[in-house]
Amino acid sequence: MFIHIGDGNVIRSKDVIAIIDHQIISSSVIMGEMMEAWKKEKKIAGPANSSKSVIVTKDMIYYTTVSVPTLKKRTSVSKIISNLEDYSEGVIP
Repeated sequence: MFIHIGDGNVIRSKDVIAIIDHQIISSSVIMGEMMEAWKKEKKIAGPANSSKSVIVTKDMIYYTTVSVPTLKKRTSVSKIISNLEDYSEGVIP
């Protein structure tokens, strides 16, 4: 499944490691150091100044203007759809 994370970016849900509120990133020294290291490697995408959340994947870090609760809902919807597909296979017409 895929998750639309805003700003024209779509990522695979299985690649997501963490979805973090942007305020936590800005208030944590360790998180700030991690972001700087990834920035030097050019593995950060999205609008850092106006972001509400940060998504960490296997290969990239994405700043996004979508809030953590909204992203959580989007990932939950994909899980529900996936579960419905699983149940539909057992139904005999």
